[in-house]
Amino acid sequence: MNGKATTTRTKLERGRSALGPALELVHTGRAPTRAVLTSELGVTRATAGAVAAELEALGLIRVDSSPGSAAGSQGRPSHRLAVLETGPVVLAAQVHADGFRAALVGLGGRIVATAPGCVAVMADPAQVLGEVVAAGAELLRASGLRCAGAGLAVPSAVAEPEGTALNPLHLAWPAGSPVRDIFAACVRDAGITGPAFTGNDVNLTALAEHRHGAGRGAQHLLCVATGHRGVGGALVLDGRLHSGSSGLALEVGHLTVNPEGRPCHCGGRGCLDVETDPLAFLTTARRDPGPEESLLKQAGDLLRTEYEDADVRNAAEALIDRLGLGLAGLVNILNPDRIILGGLHRDLLEADPERLRAVVADRSLWGRSGSVPILPCTLSHNSLVGAAELAWQPVLDDPLAVLT
Repeated sequence: MNGKATTTRTKLERGRSALGPALELVHTGRAPTRAVLTSELGVTRATAGAVAAELEALGLIRVDSSPGSAAGSQGRPSHRLAVLETGPVVLAAQVHADGFRAALVGLGGRIVATAPGCVAVMADPAQVLGEVVAAGAELLRASGLRCAGAGLAVPSAVAEPEGTALNPLHLAWPAGSPVRDIFAACVRDAGITGPAFTGNDVNLTALAEHRHGAGRGAQHLLCVATGHRGVGGALVLDGRLHSGSSGLALEVGHLTVNPEGRPCHCGGRGCLDVETDPLAFLTTARRDPGPEESLLKQAGDLLRTEYEDADVRNAAEALIDRLGLGLAGLVNILNPDRIILGGLHRDLLEADPERLRAVVADRSLWGRSGSVPILPCTLSHNSLVGAAELAWQPVLDDPLAVLT
């Protein structure tokens, strides 16, 4: 092979190896223009242009070759890059104690369509997952879009590599249910193409928020959230989700924050899981939860609309103090550069941000020396978006191999 042919082949291989990193940069909004893409990839303008053109040919991104110049700008404006709105999607599904939901999610974390959520979760995981996948399959048929895979978020630690739900404490499912295998079988039976993945819902919330929401740019991101029942936590280290040696890291719901508190499903007492979740808030506020709406919605609505009521305010302050105690312990151990809160915890933060931040600062060594930013999660349906991220990952790793 002559020298020119070797050089051409090397350039081609370099460009193909850059496809995945380039797609991730556009997907996460970190490369809005070809100039930024060139800089982030550390390649020549010609290589960046070829990579963008290849991703456009795969139907993944849109390249605007004639963007308007900003007022007062000098020189030729760079081509703008964005995910293609009519490109492929993935099926995302979420199961929680108060129901389940299916959605189609495109690149960029964009929810394309959602099916009405179901409010009854049966004790048979195969029946539940069959129904949620059927709802997703109907969305796909109606959309006519290509599907690249499927992801599922569940309120349980998910053991790796088996994909089993070890402790679905807030579902009636048997411990150790092989949820990934069941979900994958349902996806295949529905005629949906692409691989299927399963993960813990709060882990996936953290992943979604880190890529598209309040956690973007953080290197050591701590996420703590109330689901519809219970509390979960997740950690993103150096830009990657940290799930431990077998997928079970950061079960923060079972930190003790009130030794004389409520009995917990895990066998302990006074855990974050039962002291700061929606049921704990409603109970502390002397409200009887009704069957019409989820506990999470009832608690959030009460906090937002009746905060001036003495019982509601006292309950909020009690939960904020317990949550702050748990966060302070996590700050001492993990030293995150950002904390994000989801579910009812987000509402508690917004109700009295100074109280929560003061508790964390007072109880943590690092909180005293330098304040750790505590922010609300910003994405709607962030667990669904996180489930979609699992399904998108093979495409982000090697779009050419997966889509051709």
